[in-house]
Amino acid sequence: MSANHAAFNVIFRFVENYVSPVAGRISAQRHVMAIRDGFISAMPFMIVGSFLLVFAYPPFSPTTTWGFARAWLDLAKQFEGQILTPFDMTMGIMSIYICAAIAYNLGKHYVKSHALDPFMCAMLSLMAFMLVAAPKTNGALPVDSLGGTGIFTAILVAIYCVEMMRFLKAHNIGIRLPDEVPPMIKNSFDLLIPVLVVVLTLYPLSLLIQSQFDMLIPQAIMAIFKPLVSAADSLPAILLAVLIGHLLWFAGIHGAAIVSGMLQMFWLTNLGANQSALAQGAPLPHIFMEAFWTFFIVVGGSGATMGLVLCYLRSRSAHLRSIGRLSVVPSIFNINEPVIFGTPIVMNPVFFIPFLLAPMVNAVLAWGVMKLDLIGRVISVVPWTAPAPVGAAWALGWDFRAALLVVVLAVVSAVIYFPFFKVYEKQLLAQEAAEAEKAAAEEQQVA
Repeated sequence: MSANHAAFNVIFRFVENYVSPVAGRISAQRHVMAIRDGFISAMPFMIVGSFLLVFAYPPFSPTTTWGFARAWLDLAKQFEGQILTPFDMTMGIMSIYICAAIAYNLGKHYVKSHALDPFMCAMLSLMAFMLVAAPKTNGALPVDSLGGTGIFTAILVAIYCVEMMRFLKAHNIGIRLPDEVPPMIKNSFDLLIPVLVVVLTLYPLSLLIQSQFDMLIPQAIMAIFKPLVSAADSLPAILLAVLIGHLLWFAGIHGAAIVSGMLQMFWLTNLGANQSALAQGAPLPHIFMEAFWTFFIVVGGSGATMGLVLCYLRSRSAHLRSIGRLSVVPSIFNINEPVIFGTPIVMNPVFFIPFLLAPMVNAVLAWGVMKLDLIGRVISVVPWTAPAPVGAAWALGWDFRAALLVVVLAVVSAVIYFPFFKVYEKQLLAQEAAEAEKAAAEEQQVA
């Protein structure tokens, strides 16, 4: 056995025996699943809100003299308030939707075991979050903590409320009504004790933090998590996330789903900060967000396989050429299961190095370009199935330099994959030649 194969086997055994079981347990954990599904449920509001943000802040210099750009800038300035109202009601208060969605999805896990009503779980969590994040001030509800600042609080409040309801149900603590009472009325009365517990626990805590630190709970939690949020936006953290996700993918586990589910809270917090800075005319502070992962790191899907698909299109191997033709259109929309399982890449030692290396190189290049302010930074939530050049430009407020960068990254990925592709192509050509000879020999015997 060659040294390369021995090293591959050691790495694969480590992933298979230690990384994969832990990742599998984490991805199947009910709280992690509820958080992931909650973010997904709230995504339509954030996509629409982010789309409208671009209309309020056009991607043109304020001093431009181009007629179309000048007209758009003037129109956006004149109707800024009207344009931003849908944004304020979606992205501006996204933590409300996230909190309710997480509570609802977590409540579904307890429907059979504890007879919880997911809708009531969402209602209670929504009340609790508003209680600590938007207490009435001068006759109005402040919204400063309902956007990206409130995401961590929304997660914690949702989990607390649902788990508290589960605890009360498990210990039969509540108001019991006769079976003849309609279910909706029973569910309403079941919520009385949980509402009381929330008010008696979270509200005094909120008042204490306000009096001692002059902060609301979301602001205090953000102060605690600030070092973690900053660290998650660093290049080493990005590379570690890429490495873990692709190691899992290589072992046959959907690593992107696991990693992105764990990073969503950081991504949306960073996105909220970027959008606030954009509205204030300040420099955008953060780089690492979902659109950065989707459109710059993994161009064409996990492993940045768009470059490999381009290699396949001109392959001398009939198998690889057919996989390339089958995969090229899905890859444009960042769907690469055909190439991952059709090649196959999973557990294929030939592609182990480029499958990890290509997205990591893309991450370094894209991070460096943004860090040097050669292109803008992410300000929008974009559907992950958007074609990479279009999605990248859209995410950066229609900065078309981003589309050019995506093309460059796809070419870089192709260069990284090319020597490994040639090795695999040679193996397949030998197999296809042997099969052709075998078929010819069988035909001669029949003749």
